[in-house]
Amino acid sequence: MSVSVEPTPVEPSQNHSAPANAGGAGSTGSGGSAPGAETAQALRPHAEQAFAAELAALAAQDDRPRPARWKLSPWAVATYLLGGALPDGTVITPKYVGPRRIVEVAVTTLATNRALLLLGVPGTAKTWVSEHLAAAVSGNSTLLVQGTAGTPEEAIRYGWNYARLLAHGPSRDALVPSPVMRAMAQGMTARVEELTRIPADVQDTLITILSEKTLPIPELGEEVQAVRGFNLIATANDRDRGVNDLSSALRRRFNTVVLPLPETPEAEVDIVSRRVDQIGRSLDLPAAPDGIDEIRRVVTVFRELRDGVTADGRTKLKSPSGTLSTAEAISVVTNGLALAAHFGDGVLRAGDVAAGILGAVVRDPAADRAVWQEYLETVVRERDGWKDFYRACREVSA
Repeated sequence: MSVSVEPTPVEPSQNHSAPANAGGAGSTGSGGSAPGAETAQALRPHAEQAFAAELAALAAQDDRPRPARWKLSPWAVATYLLGGALPDGTVITPKYVGPRRIVEVAVTTLATNRALLLLGVPGTAKTWVSEHLAAAVSGNSTLLVQGTAGTPEEAIRYGWNYARLLAHGPSRDALVPSPVMRAMAQGMTARVEELTRIPADVQDTLITILSEKTLPIPELGEEVQAVRGFNLIATANDRDRGVNDLSSALRRRFNTVVLPLPETPEAEVDIVSRRVDQIGRSLDLPAAPDGIDEIRRVVTVFRELRDGVTADGRTKLKSPSGTLSTAEAISVVTNGLALAAHFGDGVLRAGDVAAGILGAVVRDPAADRAVWQEYLETVVRERDGWKDFYRACREVSA
């Protein structure tokens, strides 16, 4: 016997503003419904709310075949993520800047019966991409399980309303479906963030779900069978290997797509500029283009320290312990813009980003500080046009 689960659907609002948080930032694990009328006041609207106009325009002009219960065709989903212009002139902004084939493989995976695992170092937009994929495919990105060391089995399977359970015993009314169970019942896309942070025995509760497309409820002698359209997107940080490695049985249920760091400085500058501009507009901060030179400097510093070599390839560098990801660069620039707006003249300058860079680079007070000081003295000090940046960094590093 199968059990019917009817979660309350989330209706995208008509708020068309850009999202107010950097890609890859944290999220909640409730999987609950998103508010609609209050979206205009939300600090970070869900993707399906923030980009409702673009999703509607794509749906209106999308005449390609759609898998069961998909809001858009695979082609339209890829266009939504990568950006482009529609025949009527509507411009779709890019949500992900990177190789097109990566997005195409990810979207195609969701159209099959295999789950999708987005793998990469911190700050490669895994969460951001998973949210936008779910928004474009199902119109609902909130069916989410946030993985932590304390994530219980109930977060993936189901739990119980203990007041009803004690009063009436196991019943459908006492059952509390997880976001994954709700996605199975509605034929939607569920998300599991930071899968490798979840204890191994809890991870393995996904095996039956992904292989049999069934979630047994032995207390009721029933089961939930996934309807067509159901799939799951998981993200994992490949620096967490060895924390809670996926079992071979579970890994086989996923098609793994690795999200790389931006290939070129220009691509990373473009990503940082776009996201900072979106965040800044939501916070009434100065436009990012006013500080494009400082954005380039931040990206250059991060890339050189991350790669262990200067951009011209002439000087080998020691790398700090931190990841120095694109997401961290976005955070440094956003904080700098706030400093410029509230304590300066509104123009982003070297002094506004120096403290943020120091905080991102120096995670280990002993080892990382030595790496940073050496970089300042051997690279930044001698670089043409960087004297103001050198002075600002020396001042905050003193």
